[in-house]
Amino acid sequence: MKMFNETRKIMHSDVRTSATCVRVSSLRSHSESVWFETERPVSVEEIRNALKNAPGVTLKDDPQNYVYPMPLESAGKDNVFVGRIRKDLADDNSNTLWLTGDQIRKGAALNAVQIGEML
Repeated sequence: MKMFNETRKIMHSDVRTSATCVRVSSLRSHSESVWFETERPVSVEEIRNALKNAPGVTLKDDPQNYVYPMPLESAGKDNVFVGRIRKDLADDNSNTLWLTGDQIRKGAALNAVQIGEML
């Protein structure tokens, strides 16, 4: 929010921006800040409901209680951990989320095995 508000203040305008700031130490897991756009506005609750039942996903999304995905927690696990789901401030049809997953276990090799098993 600081980046969003400061940009508007510095530019002296209602410019719409989207920003994510992250400080993460990681030994084994990769993390990503993901922005995505949908055909219609989708609520955070709709996204949470879809993700909590998705195979291969662990939902960790309760920021008020400091529950969100951490690289150290996803290390050594097959699932991708997802959280910090929020509406994008610049686009009504966009949302952002944070995800982290073990780069060795949930990397190309495990994905290939899981796709092969599905086929």
